[in-house]
Amino acid sequence: MLQPVGVGHKSLADYTHLVGRPLIEEIRTLSEELSGLKVLHLSATAFGGGVSEILYTLVPLMRDVGIEAEWQIIIGREEFFNATKIMHNALQGNPQDLNAGEWAVWEQFNHMNAEALAEGWDVVICHDPQPAGIRNMVPDKAEHWVWRCHIDLSTPNPATIEHLLPFISDYPQSLFHTADYVPQGMGGHVNIVPPAIDPLAPKNMALSPEDAAYVCDQFGLDVDRPLMCQVSRFDPWKDPLGVIDAYRIVKESLPSVQLALVGSMASDDPEGWDFFNATIAHAGGDEDIHILNNFNNVGSIEVNAFQSHADVVIQKSTREGFGLTVSEALWKARPFIGGNVGGIPLQVENGISGYLVSDVETCAARSLDILRDPALGKALGRRGKEHVRKHFLTPRYLRDYLRIFSELLAAAPGAAPAAEAAGQQAAEPAS
Repeated sequence: MLQPVGVGHKSLADYTHLVGRPLIEEIRTLSEELSGLKVLHLSATAFGGGVSEILYTLVPLMRDVGIEAEWQIIIGREEFFNATKIMHNALQGNPQDLNAGEWAVWEQFNHMNAEALAEGWDVVICHDPQPAGIRNMVPDKAEHWVWRCHIDLSTPNPATIEHLLPFISDYPQSLFHTADYVPQGMGGHVNIVPPAIDPLAPKNMALSPEDAAYVCDQFGLDVDRPLMCQVSRFDPWKDPLGVIDAYRIVKESLPSVQLALVGSMASDDPEGWDFFNATIAHAGGDEDIHILNNFNNVGSIEVNAFQSHADVVIQKSTREGFGLTVSEALWKARPFIGGNVGGIPLQVENGISGYLVSDVETCAARSLDILRDPALGKALGRRGKEHVRKHFLTPRYLRDYLRIFSELLAAAPGAAPAAEAAGQQAAEPAS
């Protein structure tokens, strides 16, 4: 059997004051026809990345509206995660493809997980490439299958996507963050569904300025001096080295500035420690650069505190599937600067609710603009928070999944007319 993930209880009603009654009522209406639906989410890890953060909220909310939702982790060992990390990077444009042995390892573990998968699901949702081959191997173990892609496939390594496409193109339903990520040859019904953050989770709930400062002080920051902060995995695509370079330019004009690079180490990211150490080396012993991860007791509340206390929050990615940390920072009404790539421009209106940049020098210049003009930072933060409230909170994401489930049921033999009508909405962009 695959490893189940325990999730807590959440109530959709608790979100009404944040997202509005009309959306909550729409979700309730959609869920009436889906009560008792057996849904399984399959992913590679239960911690350390955006997928797991999403599922810790999405699964209990699905349960709250009457869906029998479960979340299980696939079986994997070091050689599998090494191969899938190469695949992940290649799908985001890295020139290195998997060799024949690494592809064989990926298929071997997909077969192993396919055999371990229990039968009888109404819907199985495979998240990202790690478990993507399972459907081809045991299609009868679920009535319906969905592939959810969380990464940037806009410029994939041609050989990698060509090898993967036969495994993903036949999914009846697939979800991508933006239309640019949909590879040529993708069949089935493609849905454009950006993810969302949980405003009530410990990472995003409201912290007082005093509490945020207290937590930051515990990690050695001078809470009376300006702070730049990036929260992300230690990954070349997140460009923490470029953030350090931008910080150094800012420090030439504003010597009191500090930098915090805060991230988590995930079990399916074997390169993470190497790049974490490379980031420390690039910092060169600068005492004003604080590099922290979950092994330094940095959890959700600590991340919240760093984001809430920061004068500038950065996500200087060079490739990015979506970037949940963007919406997290904006939800805290913090001035934000992000790479002009992937899903970041979906979340940031350039010059209105934050800034989009493509190089170190511009990142540094925009940081200085904000640090020198607190009123500008506050205005950007207010507009960013409202943009996230309208578009990127979890109830909207739940609603989009319910629409897709309705469409799957409508396509099944003998589907009820009401389910068919509900399903016609599934492909609409999130609003």
